[in-house]
Amino acid sequence: MNRTIKTSTILSLFGLLASTQVSALEMLDGYARGGIGSTDWSGAQSCYQLTGTGGKFRLGNECDQYIEVGFKQDFFTLNDGSTMGFYTMPAASNPWNQKLTFDSDDGGYFKWAQAYAYWNNVSALNGGNIWAGRLYYKRKFSYLSDYFYWNQSATGFGLDSVQIGDLKYSYVFSRKDSPFQDNWVTRHDFNVAGFKTNTDGELEVGVNYVDKPSNDADAHSGWSVGLQHVQSGMFGKDIVNTLAFQYGVGPGTGLGYTGDTSLDNDANKWRVVDHGMWTHSPRLQTAYQFVYEKADMNGSADQTWVNLGFRPVYSVTDTFKVSFEAGVDYVDTTTDDMYLGKFTLAPTWSPKGPGFWTRPEVKLYYTYATWNEAARDAAVPGSALSATGPAGGDTHSSTVGIQIEHCW
Repeated sequence: MNRTIKTSTILSLFGLLASTQVSALEMLDGYARGGIGSTDWSGAQSCYQLTGTGGKFRLGNECDQYIEVGFKQDFFTLNDGSTMGFYTMPAASNPWNQKLTFDSDDGGYFKWAQAYAYWNNVSALNGGNIWAGRLYYKRKFSYLSDYFYWNQSATGFGLDSVQIGDLKYSYVFSRKDSPFQDNWVTRHDFNVAGFKTNTDGELEVGVNYVDKPSNDADAHSGWSVGLQHVQSGMFGKDIVNTLAFQYGVGPGTGLGYTGDTSLDNDANKWRVVDHGMWTHSPRLQTAYQFVYEKADMNGSADQTWVNLGFRPVYSVTDTFKVSFEAGVDYVDTTTDDMYLGKFTLAPTWSPKGPGFWTRPEVKLYYTYATWNEAARDAAVPGSALSATGPAGGDTHSSTVGIQIEHCW
């Protein structure tokens, strides 16, 4: 009987793999940026970011050489049209004005940002996917500050976009958010997408649960919820707007990430994010961003963060455009009120044509930043805002530089 079962199983597998097609390794996607800059003519560029914020406005304010390249290898295309394969993405970062060591001792790194096996377009899952490994997954972010406010990336496994009716269901079991997380913590994410709210409007909802680590008696479990609505054609204009609400308790205050497991249920955080793109004409587009976040950690960690910024990009010709970015961050803690204003002008060569998203770009930029004394005193020593940084204790500074950016 056992032999019959084993033989039939083997025959079934051979039948499943019949008429399969194995493709060659393919470079699927990638991103790279690099350049050189100087803050207050100090010989090295420092980037402006306010303590207590989730990111920094990025135009003329990125201080690293960075590259990531994704490779895909399809192993089998099965009879039902589904595909099995493997995807990997090495990523490397190195601070500006340093030798290219990509070493953590020098502030850089080389990591396998993604490495996972996949089974895509599975007929039994109504076109859904199965994956296992390390994956960038359902990353909701605002481009202006590269701010990933809702990020379900993980080292684990998951079911992705299983269609039932008009909705798509996803589930992730993970132990680490990223290669940079030191400790293993179990996290569950359940997500439903595809709620049609109105014409050109769609809602996605998610629930996140962070389990209590069994090896830490003082740790706690936590949870969070998130909702995101994407609306095209807002106000009858060519505007694509994204509005997200998030709330978390305990370690769920990571709001999609794995938060601090030492926090109990008395700690909570909520956040509103609104960002989008307004296409005024083929030659003029404006990206915008707003964040309001309030954290009640029952102590000195309580704070409110407000963020507002925009970037219009005007294509003067088919290969030359000008970008201007203005952004303000404000953080109210139990002891201080801190602010940072940052402004950048960037004439840009765009050989592939006009438009906000056209790459590659070669950008010359001038950045000016101003902040208050509370922001200076809270800054990491040696950083751009600190008393020991390039500004030498002043509360304003400027940067000039050149950057090349490309994605494919």
